[in-house]
Amino acid sequence: MINSVQFLRCLILIVCLGLFSCGNTKKIVYLQNGYSGSDKNTSYELHIQPDDLLQIIVSAENPEVAAPYNLKSPSVEGAMSGQNQVEGYLVDKNGEIEFPQIGKIKLEGLTRIEATEKIKTILSEHISNPSIHLRVLNFKISIIGEVSAPGVFKVDGERITLLEALSKSGDLTIYGKRKNIMVIREKNGEKTIEKVDITNSDFINSPYYYLAQNDVVYVEPNKTRINNSVIGSDIRATISILSFAIGVILIFTH
Repeated sequence: MINSVQFLRCLILIVCLGLFSCGNTKKIVYLQNGYSGSDKNTSYELHIQPDDLLQIIVSAENPEVAAPYNLKSPSVEGAMSGQNQVEGYLVDKNGEIEFPQIGKIKLEGLTRIEATEKIKTILSEHISNPSIHLRVLNFKISIIGEVSAPGVFKVDGERITLLEALSKSGDLTIYGKRKNIMVIREKNGEKTIEKVDITNSDFINSPYYYLAQNDVVYVEPNKTRINNSVIGSDIRATISILSFAIGVILIFTH
């Protein structure tokens, strides 16, 4: 028959095995199953959408001819130096911008190249061989949940992958679910939620491999994090005291 000392020893052994046993790497490691293909199917081009802030600069052989078509606003430093600062064009809810001398131009859904060509074609009726520079000024993504540094991050280029975005937030914590990261996206006025499994390398073929403007990435907490929040600090302290008491009993009953 097992006496109390043997029982306590078995209990401690079981607790230690539960605490220090190896974790399941399939839940932690990214891109596990290897990938020998290419990312041709995941090429990404930024598409203009409402609330985008666009920088559009028109130039021509004669700068004076192009000047009326550039939206300018004097800044404090510019007023002192006699220079102007180029402002941005806000894409309204109808996907249009108000362009100087021209009026409304619909750009929603167009890529940067397509929008550039459209403006160039319109201006060609007024300017000989115009040159257009267009870029999105407020490309940003938001990352929340189980990451080291959640927040809103500005994207300087025209595209960013999900993995690059997660690295901006300091990567997932050990408590973040890697198999169903949520990407919340708005397209044509409709919001969608897609779950992405970054432990599977096939996700690079997903349309969510590259993030779009204003995407929100949410990393769910795993069961360990949820259980820890339920247990609470008081119960964890009680367990620690109980473990200490068991250890003391074993020492004096050995």
